[in-house]
Amino acid sequence: MGVLEAVCVSVEKGTVKLPVPSAELRESWGIEGDAHAGEWHRQISLLAGESIDLVREVLPELEYGMFGENFVMRGIELVALAVGDRLRVGEQVLLEITQIGKECHNGGCVIQQATGDCIMPREGIFCRVLAGGMVAPGSVVVVI
Repeated sequence: MGVLEAVCVSVEKGTVKLPVPSAELRESWGIEGDAHAGEWHRQISLLAGESIDLVREVLPELEYGMFGENFVMRGIELVALAVGDRLRVGEQVLLEITQIGKECHNGGCVIQQATGDCIMPREGIFCRVLAGGMVAPGSVVVVI
């Protein structure tokens, strides 16, 4: 069992996402108001808080959302998950993993330029929303 540490959104793709106090997820769509919402396989992106902590050792001013992640989760070994695995977030939201890793925008994101590395290509987890609902930092996360 883990916890949702941060929820982040952006209005444009390829930009830094900003933390928000809560978000509404819609089935087969994603987060209401987020640029990545839509009828496709990458509606929600996840990163482990523990992985972000390691990057903060090099870049202490790193804020949540700078990798373009929607959810920061702590206490779940995201790198051990596989395509098809499911996560329950809070009491209502159900996510299914559809992709692991991706290419950085423009061959190298701002984080990669600053630190020499970016974790999203290796550790970014992408999901589609099977059941919607409200989530907020502090929501419990369970691997189904």
